[in-house]
Amino acid sequence: MGKKLAAGDKAPDFALPDDAGGKTSLASFAGRKLVLYFYPKDDTSGCTKEAIDFNGLNGEFEKAGAAILGASPDSVASHAKFKTKHTLDLTLVSDESKAMLESYGVWVEKSMYGRKYMGVERTTFLIGPDGKIATIWSKVKVPGHAEAVLAAVKAL
Repeated sequence: MGKKLAAGDKAPDFALPDDAGGKTSLASFAGRKLVLYFYPKDDTSGCTKEAIDFNGLNGEFEKAGAAILGASPDSVASHAKFKTKHTLDLTLVSDESKAMLESYGVWVEKSMYGRKYMGVERTTFLIGPDGKIATIWSKVKVPGHAEAVLAAVKAL
């Protein structure tokens, strides 16, 4: 388990397969703001709502100079299906090894109905053009989240 990241820390590097069959890395966003959001699972209710909310504001994020990148442990094929089903115009990266999830501190022990298991804690990082973390939203509640992130992007 890595140390908890904080605002001001350098964002951990990554290069992962994306839903388009390419690789997406932190370096590909150098000089831009990046909204990196981690979510537990494709096509579950909260994750779908979050993706649709971010997708709906994508134009606003672009105007504010920010890219949006979603990350989960689902496979590239699962991401592609999820995007097609909900007409998403966001890039989604697949971290089946969980290495990136661990480096960002979002692969955590969770508990449901008394059963403990490892899973993704819904978390969003706003990374500045300098590659440093500007803001972190932990244990995200989906309603209003995309709007709150957009306000922070505009303020950065």
